[in-house]
Amino acid sequence: MAKRDYYEILGVDKNADKKEIKRAYRKLSRKYHPDVSKEENAEDKFKEITEAYEVLSDDDKRARYDQFGHAGVDQDGGFGGQGGFGGFGQGGFGGFDDIFDMFFGGGGSSRRRNGPRKGSDLRINISISFEEAAFGVEKELTIPRTEDCDKCNGTGAKSSSDVETCAKCNGSGEIRFRQNTPFGQVMQTQTCDRCHGSGKFVKNPCSKCDGKGKVKKRRKVSVNIPAGVDDGMTLRVRGEGEAGVNGGPAGDLQVVVNVKAHKIFKRRGNDVLCEVPISFVQATLGDEIQVPTLDGKVKFSIPEGTQPGTSFRLKDKGIPYLRGSGRGDQHIKVKVVIPKKLSDEQKDILKDFAEISGEEINPEHKGFLQKIKDAFGM
Repeated sequence: MAKRDYYEILGVDKNADKKEIKRAYRKLSRKYHPDVSKEENAEDKFKEITEAYEVLSDDDKRARYDQFGHAGVDQDGGFGGQGGFGGFGQGGFGGFDDIFDMFFGGGGSSRRRNGPRKGSDLRINISISFEEAAFGVEKELTIPRTEDCDKCNGTGAKSSSDVETCAKCNGSGEIRFRQNTPFGQVMQTQTCDRCHGSGKFVKNPCSKCDGKGKVKKRRKVSVNIPAGVDDGMTLRVRGEGEAGVNGGPAGDLQVVVNVKAHKIFKRRGNDVLCEVPISFVQATLGDEIQVPTLDGKVKFSIPEGTQPGTSFRLKDKGIPYLRGSGRGDQHIKVKVVIPKKLSDEQKDILKDFAEISGEEINPEHKGFLQKIKDAFGM
């Protein structure tokens, strides 16, 4: 199979400078490094990325590659020929140190691959009601995840006597060897192909997990949703993610909260907004009405002469603060409902009222909307 273009592999332009090439290499290395990546074919992709970086980061190799393509650099013996790439970590003299600096803070070449590692985090979405978000709720979730096999306690062996130190790597999980390069001999390190980096070899595998030490399970987890949580927030449940590797701790469960819309209430920060309809008689004369709140209905006095769109505040009737004590307020916006149909008696009463108030009513007068229709021929 023909090799891919090195610039295409790193996703950079042919005129990219060294900083751009290194930046692209670091980003892709984080994504596909076999020690941390769960991507399909991560090992092969990491080799490809490292090979491209080794060429493009070297001025001489890059010049030959730009002129002759892969044929200009294959002769070095380190790329694509018999020298090949012995493992998924030997960028060698240009980028391998950068990789370990990124993941392990330097000194990576001596890092034991069979050391304990934390399991991966899991992520799940959960939908809750407006009221549950306001006051909190406990939810039981069913989570599919990887756990240590309970038959072999994660060892992958039929019995403890079936686990032995790998004879090929002496339990280090790594194999070191020297390789000739145009710059001389360099020490290379690769994961042991016998124990796959664990440092242990299982003679008789566990029948339940087939020697993997891990099994897939559906586990019920109780999640406490705190009062005041808002839509889109992520809650972290420690230790409820994927099982750790080589005795490492389990990952975490990330719960993304989706709050369902409410028929009456809307949220603004920790305040609750609510629109309450009243009649024009109530607005004019005032009245005591019942207002819905998160705590149930409460009585509220509408003062006489209340204008449409007026807002009132109910203190401490909003959403509890997520961190700290107290609650927000509820804001009531008055919507004055004008009747569309009146009886003759009701019309006469309103006319009498208008006459007493000194207002002139023309029975032939058309409403404002009708005037617009007439003016524009609608």
